[in-house]
Amino acid sequence: MRVILSNVTEEQSKLKIEFELVNPSYANEDATVTLIEKESLASITVPVPAQNVNGNTATITIDPTKFQFDLIGQDEFQWQLYYSCGNTEHRTLIQVEGEYVSAIHRIGFKAYYQYDIDPSGMAVFYVRTNRTVKQFVMNSANLFGNGKLRLTGFDQINDQKLNKMAIILRRASDQSEQTYPVHKRPFKGIFEITIPLEQLDDEDTYRLYIEYDYQEKHLRQRLVMDTSLSSFRTIAKLANHHELVLKEGHKGQLRVVARKQPDASKRIAKFRHKLTHLWKSFKILAGKVNRLRLRKLFKRGHTPFATTTIVFESFGGRQVSDSPYAIYQVFKKLYPKLNFVWSIQKSQKQFCKDHNINYVIKNTGRWVRIMGKAKVWISNARFPAWVIKPDYVTYVQTWHGTPLKKLGLDIERVSMPGTTTNKYHDNFVKEANRWDALISPNEFSTKVFRSAFGYENQILKVGYPRNDELINDNYPTEINKIKDKLGIPRNKKVVLYAPTYRDNQFESKGKYTFKLPFSLDEFKQRFGEDTVLILRMHYLISNVLDVSDYHGYVYDLSNYSNISDLYLISDLLITDYSSVFFDYAYLKRPILFYPYDYHTYKDELRGFYLNYERDLPGEIVYDPEQLMNGIESALKNGDVEHDPKFMDFYNRFCRINDGLSSIKVIDYVMQQIR
Repeated sequence: MRVILSNVTEEQSKLKIEFELVNPSYANEDATVTLIEKESLASITVPVPAQNVNGNTATITIDPTKFQFDLIGQDEFQWQLYYSCGNTEHRTLIQVEGEYVSAIHRIGFKAYYQYDIDPSGMAVFYVRTNRTVKQFVMNSANLFGNGKLRLTGFDQINDQKLNKMAIILRRASDQSEQTYPVHKRPFKGIFEITIPLEQLDDEDTYRLYIEYDYQEKHLRQRLVMDTSLSSFRTIAKLANHHELVLKEGHKGQLRVVARKQPDASKRIAKFRHKLTHLWKSFKILAGKVNRLRLRKLFKRGHTPFATTTIVFESFGGRQVSDSPYAIYQVFKKLYPKLNFVWSIQKSQKQFCKDHNINYVIKNTGRWVRIMGKAKVWISNARFPAWVIKPDYVTYVQTWHGTPLKKLGLDIERVSMPGTTTNKYHDNFVKEANRWDALISPNEFSTKVFRSAFGYENQILKVGYPRNDELINDNYPTEINKIKDKLGIPRNKKVVLYAPTYRDNQFESKGKYTFKLPFSLDEFKQRFGEDTVLILRMHYLISNVLDVSDYHGYVYDLSNYSNISDLYLISDLLITDYSSVFFDYAYLKRPILFYPYDYHTYKDELRGFYLNYERDLPGEIVYDPEQLMNGIESALKNGDVEHDPKFMDFYNRFCRINDGLSSIKVIDYVMQQIR
């Protein structure tokens, strides 16, 4: 039996800690969690209520303020976790493994806590006390070439929001100040601000402070970083031979130094010094290359790039989208000094060029070299079995949906071209256990992934990063922007049809076909006056649907990269067996299920994990007439928040994501890199 700390959530200043029980072979009666402080050997035991032990999960609730105490010379506490269960005659004590890494959270003005993983892979609960009330810890600080300084940090303490927040830039020479109010909150609980510094062309130092209201007090604190600035961008070269440098000054306070770049003579001297240093480095490098050549005579392989490189891939390179793209966008903001590369097919070259994305074409010699020398892979689908994963690579698998249809080992008979059932199962297990971490959106998925993939490594139960924007976005503003971009009138309702592919409707290996199971003419006649239809086919479907006769009424957006945009603008989702409804449910809008071939699909294809007729969060229709009537009813009665069946589904499958999934995954990756 293994016990893994899989998630931590804050609830009214308390911490709800969730454990995953892997292969529980012992009785879980009278279960407890004991935390032992490594330095003082103090211990605290917390009972696990019987109602909180449910199959493969157990939860406890603790007060983080109880894990600090007065002890001379000690202001940092490192608590290790142990899970105990059994009866009086036989009890089992298991040290808890770690797969959850949290950001630094403030307990109060003088204390912080963080969940982390020690070098042996075990969970650790850190509490740091006696922190000065004069400091405010930031998440990230980056200085860009255009003279812009971008900062992010938490905007709450003990679940209480900080109000009237502003960043203060204080000039050292005359103590003059500039104030920049904080308005942007891209994620729940986190603020972001971009400060223009291009006007700082005088040689001087500027210290950074933050001001805010908290508990009826107005506070000013120094901005500091809890981690080294080496992971962030710290130099910006401006016009007129000036540059800005982000540094840590007295007591770690962030400061910006504005200075002139060296004149010509100094630059030449510096260049000569660099040449000398480069020659020495070249000699060292030549020796290393020679040693590497000799090593390669014994074993072919790669060494990682000097600059940490992270490779992203979505749906086998067919798109730049989904959870890998959500992680990439936040990663690039927080850690722009790292090297990010997208693995794509040629069809995505223009998208990458238009969005200034560094890319490599899949299945080329350069692709093999980059894959072999990267430190991290982040993908939402499987890589080919022949791709070799070096030991130093951390492979994060985001997957691409909560499973409705059976997966992997749970598929009893595989009818796909080019494989057999046994071969399919073997390849799935081999690929899955190359993953160092697998992202799960809910407890239901965690259980399925363990069994269907034969998966034994870490599961990050943090929710899908692609859904962060469904939680954090300003809906009305964003909806109008997306509609304008797609050419959809703002005043029209939107119906999104997103079916899956059928395993038994293939034309060749990896290519599936699809035929619309309802009339576009009838949809246009009944709803075309004030409603449009968006078609979103599965990425594996190879045939292109011709909707040219329905311009202005039907939009085929199967190749549109960000499906979350389509969710946001839609008033109704129609699907069949696709897992898209798990994500769409975050918006609390009506969902209509149209399984026109239900009995065939149920009996002859994959089967389902849920009871399709009982567990779904919406009405089920089986023929075109029922479909049209269902669309009319759903568009008229769009309120689902008062539907107990829908809200039960929401609480079961959507509750875990707090809008910070991307940041939690990035925290895990950075911990692996460090």
